[in-house]
Amino acid sequence: MGTLEDKVIIIPRHLIRDDRGWFLKTLNGKEENLSQNVGEVYFTSAKQGKSKGAHYHIMAKEWFTLISGKAILKLEDIYSHDFLSISLDSEHPITVYIPPYVAHEVVNNGSEDFILCAYTDLQYNSIDTIPYNLK
Repeated sequence: MGTLEDKVIIIPRHLIRDDRGWFLKTLNGKEENLSQNVGEVYFTSAKQGKSKGAHYHIMAKEWFTLISGKAILKLEDIYSHDFLSISLDSEHPITVYIPPYVAHEVVNNGSEDFILCAYTDLQYNSIDTIPYNLK
């Protein structure tokens, strides 16, 4: 079964900057656990001190990459209650894979709004989004 740290995958990303701005690839199609079908890519933002998420999925797998700002990604295995907190900083981008049955909440701990890019392998289904209060 393994620990939560064994289930979650953290993928370092390369942020390319030049005088025009920046470029960041959040998924390249070579990641483990990608589905053959197309799900959804979405962006979300949160104001300073606010959070997004606080739920888990029964079926959907997700990949999160912070695009702008700073945040704490709180994760909890709903069965073992193993807890993991990951610092996210857009200056040092990573992508975090979150499997089913892992509750997740992203908390803005920076001084500006954050922008998060997310990919899920399934299209949204309210039956698959279960509210959950993390530690």
